[in-house]
Amino acid sequence: MAIFSVYVVNKAGGLIYQLDHYAPRSETEKTFSFPLDLVLKLHDERVVVAFGQRDSIRVGHAVLSINGIDVNGKYTADGKEVMEYLGNPTNYPVSIRFGRPRLSSNEKLMLASMFHSLFAIGSQLSPELGSSGIEMLETDTFKLHCFQTLTGIKFVVLADPRQAGIESLLRKIYEIYSDFALKNPFYSLEMPIRCELFDQNLKLALEVAEKAGPFGPGS
Repeated sequence: MAIFSVYVVNKAGGLIYQLDHYAPRSETEKTFSFPLDLVLKLHDERVVVAFGQRDSIRVGHAVLSINGIDVNGKYTADGKEVMEYLGNPTNYPVSIRFGRPRLSSNEKLMLASMFHSLFAIGSQLSPELGSSGIEMLETDTFKLHCFQTLTGIKFVVLADPRQAGIESLLRKIYEIYSDFALKNPFYSLEMPIRCELFDQNLKLALEVAEKAGPFGPGS
């Protein structure tokens, strides 16, 4: 079982905290000769596979590294332009690692805002007054769980569909937020959470939840 990530969204829909706890990576590294038998294109400032699939490399996968050097967007860590480098026959053979593109900070902010809007829509669509909004969304690979406090703060956890005890975990995260963020004299409400004790206790709670399931009394 696994807990993938945690998001904390303020009442205005702004992302004030995000933690990637466990990110299952589907990555493939292969050595290629020229010409490259995959069609690459630049999409959202990333170099991705546009056509051709082989050896677990799929359309939409991004170039993550070249010859062991990480790729950041359309450039390698040492400043080479990826498309230009891979278009030069003298650079072959070349080892390329492909995988699912990582979400950028801006994409996480945008997705948090979108979920905030969906949550509000869910509440308005309810045939009964006082709906709690979206509490869970389920896919074949993960479940999204949400707990909204009375003050409008949303705690969102993405986890393996088989992971137990998420409802208890969400309330534990709220408890940690109350103890280590709200009681921190340097923390301002609705602002990004940058508290070391919050980080430490949240990570510990996630580890406990993965191993033990629901939280018991006094946890």
